[in-house]
Amino acid sequence: MAPQFHGEYKVRGGKLVVVDLDTVADGAGDGSRLANVSVSGDFFLEPDEALDTINAALAGLSTELPATALAAAIDAALPADVVLSGFSAHAVAVAVRRALAKATTWSDHRWDIIAPTVQPTLVNVALDELLTEEVGAGTRNPTLRFWDWQEPSVVIGSFQSVRNELDPDGVAEHGITVARRISGGGAMFMEAGNCITYSLYVPQSLVDGLTFEESYAFLDAWVMAALDSIGVTAFYVPLNDIATDQGKIGGAAQKRLANGGLLHHVTMSYDIDADKMVQVLRIGQEKLSDKGTTSAKKRVDPLRRQTGLDRADIIAAMAETFTRRYDATATALTDAELDEAARRVETKFGTRAWLDRIP
Repeated sequence: MAPQFHGEYKVRGGKLVVVDLDTVADGAGDGSRLANVSVSGDFFLEPDEALDTINAALAGLSTELPATALAAAIDAALPADVVLSGFSAHAVAVAVRRALAKATTWSDHRWDIIAPTVQPTLVNVALDELLTEEVGAGTRNPTLRFWDWQEPSVVIGSFQSVRNELDPDGVAEHGITVARRISGGGAMFMEAGNCITYSLYVPQSLVDGLTFEESYAFLDAWVMAALDSIGVTAFYVPLNDIATDQGKIGGAAQKRLANGGLLHHVTMSYDIDADKMVQVLRIGQEKLSDKGTTSAKKRVDPLRRQTGLDRADIIAAMAETFTRRYDATATALTDAELDEAARRVETKFGTRAWLDRIP
């Protein structure tokens, strides 16, 4: 008989791992356990008999174990001289979780995409919270949303200090709107038309078994392909910087909610005014110390200079790549979502209590 469950996981920069398995009821009447586990793929493994050891290590384990525990069981069973090339115990564990539908892949979901629509910056940060909640609750499909805005803004990370990150004179002189988002990470200096900002709202099952560092690159693999299509070879600098050989072009931030929703948020520099940026943001030498540069201006290398393309053309290339890869459907924000976002601006995101929660 064919196995009950089938899962696959492609290691980033490595090989494909496939797991077929059955489950059987726990003899104690407490859930179910793995049975008839068969791991396969285009990886390399020495000696051959180690494959049987991996299969045996998984057999009998609870179907509720997280990927870390499954991987630990495999590692504990393998002799020290076993060589795994192109995959790991962790990769096998992720494939098991996917087989059991504890973890999902891009193709397991119906994807929506929302084109840039001008909203106040405070509404944009409120929408990030709201739409992440909706995806976690299952009331909205996983969604990619491109931001747009008019007012010059700085959006600081959830754990940043207003006093330490912003120069009040620069903020006042340039009429900067300051907002605090729900995700961590650093401050984003955002003038209308000078950045490309998007948010991905996904279920946490999509990154099940991945480390935080792995999840950043995994969720932005489509972006790297889109940039490559316009002649930009980009890569991740752990944890959350996106760069080319000419400099940093963007940064990502995440927030995971208790209801299972995950926000992945990225801002890329298109045509940044670096002189204004350093008048508004306090960017000290300690922050630059591990970046191989002494100047914040030199850290950022905008996409306009690297591509010669209009901002709208770059966004179109990104949207086309995402739509083609994941069969995404164009949608829009609903009136109810916009009303709720406006309410959250009044009660949370637009209040001094939220903005100054870390003064």
